[in-house]
Amino acid sequence: MSKHAKPSFAYVTYIAATPEKVWRALTDGAMTAQFWFGRRVDSDWKIGSPVTFWYEVNGAEAISDSGIVLESNSPRRLSYTFHVEFIDELRDEHPSRVTFEIEPTGDDVKLILTHDDFEPGSKILEGCGQGWPVILCSLKSFVETGRPLSASSAEAGAAAAEAAA
Repeated sequence: MSKHAKPSFAYVTYIAATPEKVWRALTDGAMTAQFWFGRRVDSDWKIGSPVTFWYEVNGAEAISDSGIVLESNSPRRLSYTFHVEFIDELRDEHPSRVTFEIEPTGDDVKLILTHDDFEPGSKILEGCGQGWPVILCSLKSFVETGRPLSASSAEAGAAAAEAAA
C-alpha cells in the first residue's frame, strides 16, 4: 500500500439469489432490520440523499449511523458515506465510504463489499473485521432461506445497544 493510500476493508460472498433480490435486501428497511442487528435503513437511494440507519433502544427509535448516497445503480452498485452516530467515541471520526457491487454469476450473485476512505488509525476500521462478516453472512442466510443468523438478528442488536447505553 502506498504511504498515501487510506486503509480499507473488503469482503466477498456468493448468494443464491438474483441481483434484484440482493439489492432489495440491502435497500429495504423492513428487510435490513431482520438481518443487520435490528438496523432499519431509510433512504430514497437518490444520489445526494441521506441514508439513515435506525435502531431501537429503550423502547424508542434512535439513529445508529448516517450517510449520503454517492452512487445508486439498481441492482448492480450502491455506495454511500458512513458515519457512526450511536457510539460517542466514534462520532468524531471522518465519514468513511461503503460500496456494494452486485455481480450476476449464473444463477447466483457475487456480492463485493468495500468499506474504505478511513483515516489512518480509525477505530471503525478495527471493528469492520468483526461486524461486516456477520452482517453479510446473515444477509446471505436471510436472502437464501428467509432466516437471518441469530448473531445479527434484531434481538442481538437490541441486546448490544442496551449494553452500550
